[in-house]
Amino acid sequence: MQSQDFFGADSQIHASIMRHLDRDRFEVHCAIPRDERGERCASSQAVRAVPDVHIRPTDFGPSLEQRSVGGLLRRAVPDVLPAVWSLLGLAWYVRRRRIRVVHCTEKPRDAIYGTVVAKLGGARCVIHVHVKAETWIRGSVRRAMGHACALIGVSEFVAGSIRDLGYDPAKVTGVLNGLELDDWHDRDVDTEAIRREFGVAPGAPLIVSASRLYRYKGQHDLLAALPDVVARFPDLKVLIVGADDPRGHPGEERYSDVLRGLCDELDLNRNVVFTGWRSDVRELMTASDVYAMPSFEEPFGMVFTEAMHLRRPVVALNNGGTREVVEHGRSGLLSEPGDVPEIARNLLTLLDDDALRRRMGADGRRRVVELLNSERMADDVERVYERMLAG
Repeated sequence: MQSQDFFGADSQIHASIMRHLDRDRFEVHCAIPRDERGERCASSQAVRAVPDVHIRPTDFGPSLEQRSVGGLLRRAVPDVLPAVWSLLGLAWYVRRRRIRVVHCTEKPRDAIYGTVVAKLGGARCVIHVHVKAETWIRGSVRRAMGHACALIGVSEFVAGSIRDLGYDPAKVTGVLNGLELDDWHDRDVDTEAIRREFGVAPGAPLIVSASRLYRYKGQHDLLAALPDVVARFPDLKVLIVGADDPRGHPGEERYSDVLRGLCDELDLNRNVVFTGWRSDVRELMTASDVYAMPSFEEPFGMVFTEAMHLRRPVVALNNGGTREVVEHGRSGLLSEPGDVPEIARNLLTLLDDDALRRRMGADGRRRVVELLNSERMADDVERVYERMLAG
């Protein structure tokens, strides 16, 4: 089930699973949004690029993220009948094709419609959870999770949060995400041109932090740690890459404004560059010396695997799924949440030691290639399917 139009991190993970499921054992179908006025959405284009997938265009109706029932109904009424008809057709498609597994995310339309379609179609439903499971998840989604036959967390941290909400531990499995290595082959990058673009002096260190601008990603803690680092490296540059997440703190001050105010307060404007959204994040990370993102309770952190595959050591927090991705002392350095001085010390440790950075970069690359890859992830998901169907 791929109900959302946009192609986000969870969609990327599911596309990788579809790509790598063993076709000698699995036939793969995907329900994707119908084309709108002849135009294909981003998720539709991405799924269609996966070889040997049977596509079933579906009208999923309006988003169910709307919290107000009245507001949802006002938006939904004109689209209810086409969506209901399309979803009933999808259930018939599942039954007619003898599909045995319906795999969806915890997104409301995926989870709610997925459990219904699986029930009507005679299949079993797997809900793949990409966030820490807590009571903020709407009740209808939590009920759908209760009806699912298997629940997958993108890390043992997420799987543990699902169990903590009271779900049957026998139904819950942690499956670490994996990077699509074929898309991350080594490429030539003019790192000097990138460094010149952002005014990085010759020989000066460059730190990159790339994510949506959102308080839980921890950019404010990174900035708070910089004065100690700048005292040792006055020409240091830090690229804060990304744009504000409008869903992050509705009605509150934009997080980018909070970060800019912190730069003013700490006299960091000479050292920090807000790049906005960039399509060349891979190139920016390649030009960097260290990747830093002290995000709080990160469910997994795909960007860490990307930096590690590029042989860049990571500075992050010792909590959430991060510690299952970044090995402290091997592929990066992890500090305790809220310990800003330790973030500064970790940055200084890496920036002061070229050999340490190279060694950690090599260890990170090895860890991604050997463990945090999409083929291993798909194998783990196959085993979840097999246990579910046998049980």
